Amino acid sequence: MSMEMPIGQTDRKGFMTGYLEALGLLERLHRLLLDVIKDEFERVGVLEINAVQALLLFNIGDNEVTAGELKTRGYYQGSNVSYNLKKLVEMGYMHHQRCEIDRRSVRVRLTQRGREIRDIVSALFSRHAEGLENKDVISSEGIDDISTALKRMERYWSDQIRYIY
Repeated sequence: MSMEMPIGQTDRKGFMTGYLEALGLLERLHRLLLDVIKDEFERVGVLEINAVQALLLFNIGDNEVTAGELKTRGYYQGSNVSYNLKKLVEMGYMHHQRCEIDRRSVRVRLTQRGREIRDIVSALFSRHAEGLENKDVISSEGIDDISTALKRMERYWSDQIRYIY
């Protein structure tokens, strides 16, 4: 008896195993990224800001956004965005002001202190990119392949949220 699969049929159990492994890796990588950022901030003596807040500042960059835009633009996925924005404003890393058109909406942008944090994270990421490339950990094509695959998964998951229910 042949154990080969019919042409056109995939190994569902193998795919499921790979999919679950990829999900676990995504989760571990995100936590590890936060640990790397935390370690960098401890190294440079910035202790009052956490890694999630630093990453939020990095992603906002030079933009002026509302809390709602943070999620729709993909800058922030957490459920506690309002808490982190409030803390960043209180600590002087962000400016906030009511939107002229919609007074219920608050627009935020980085202060000079916020830009300094953004620059620390940017320098960290630049060092990592250079190290990954120089040590042949991954090629430019490899990064492109990973990004393409992750964008496809993001689009698939987004479609599931929008259209399944």
